[in-house]
Amino acid sequence: MSDDLSGFSSKPNLDPEDFYYSDEGYIVFTEAYHLKRGHCCQSGCRHCPYGFNKKKKRQHKKY
Repeated sequence: MSDDLSGFSSKPNLDPEDFYYSDEGYIVFTEAYHLKRGHCCQSGCRHCPYGFNKKKKRQHKKY
């Protein structure tokens, strides 16, 4: 997983439904955000709509 978030701050157009903060203070992207982005980053995201399985390193598209 890449920890490079340098492009994150250059994209200020996040809608409120695109993310929330976890109890630990992390930004968690929603399924809506992932669908807007249009591809799987293969990081094992909590709300991945593309069905990526980090343990098996395989992807099963839901959409």
